[in-house]
Amino acid sequence: MVSAQLPPKPDFDAIDAAAPVSADRRTLILALIGHLVFSWSNNESMFIYVLMLLLDTDQATAAVVFATLNTTRARLDLIERLAKLQIKDQAIDKTLGKLIEHFNDSTRVRNEFNHCMYSVGSGGEITHTQAIRIIEKRGQLRLGDVRPMDDDRIKEMIEAIRELKQINRDIWNFLPRLADHLKQTKKNEQK
Repeated sequence: MVSAQLPPKPDFDAIDAAAPVSADRRTLILALIGHLVFSWSNNESMFIYVLMLLLDTDQATAAVVFATLNTTRARLDLIERLAKLQIKDQAIDKTLGKLIEHFNDSTRVRNEFNHCMYSVGSGGEITHTQAIRIIEKRGQLRLGDVRPMDDDRIKEMIEAIRELKQINRDIWNFLPRLADHLKQTKKNEQK
């Protein structure tokens, strides 16, 4: 049987005293985390407009349907299924699929920072993250990977934010194409 072994309690007074020296870097990291969450959430919400068009309804109704589904995966599954029914143009269908794929790729980075434990050094600096997910390897369970919060990691975060920004622009550019296609499809069906 494994005995519970707590880590040593941090010296909070020492960390608080030393923290002002690392404040700029800590503020940068926290700002980047906030920007990641903000950008990802905005992008997820953009799919309300895709849903609105696919359901041929108003924004409020689409938002109710969207919010009723309690996971991002369920929301995107619904959009993909409705797209199979509504989208007749392969290029538009392929574009929507790519948008969803890029968004899903960005979710990994967002989850990395939303679902982790942050390690703080004796100077108050954020030194590492540990993913809060269970990994099973050769029958052994352990917590997720520990990653340093170094300059390379900050560059990764900045790149992820850039990609999220591009996804947002791509969704905005796609919406009028989808709307026009769905209107044309509806007209053709009414003939």
